Amino acid sequence: MIRKNDIHGQTKVHPFADKKLKSLLNMCAMVAVRYDRELKAYYERKTAEGKAKMLVINNVRAKLLARVFVVINRKSPFVNTQKFAA
Repeated sequence: MIRKNDIHGQTKVHPFADKKLKSLLNMCAMVAVRYDRELKAYYERKTAEGKAKMLVINNVRAKLLARVFVVINRKSPFVNTQKFAA
């Protein structure tokens, strides 16, 4: 069986990337999957669909960054709308 890494080589972080920030985002995503109800449900739903765990973690990282940029652009604190759901 031929694997992706056999053809393209080992996956690596780009040399221009901020490796410290990338590792911090990864840890934030792992903690968010554990404690944030909305992201935990998303993670469990996607892994149940058969998606790779790291792909879903990468999507969670993107969702966290989107939240950060929304808070910055709105200049208001984050409001967890899940608390108000019926």
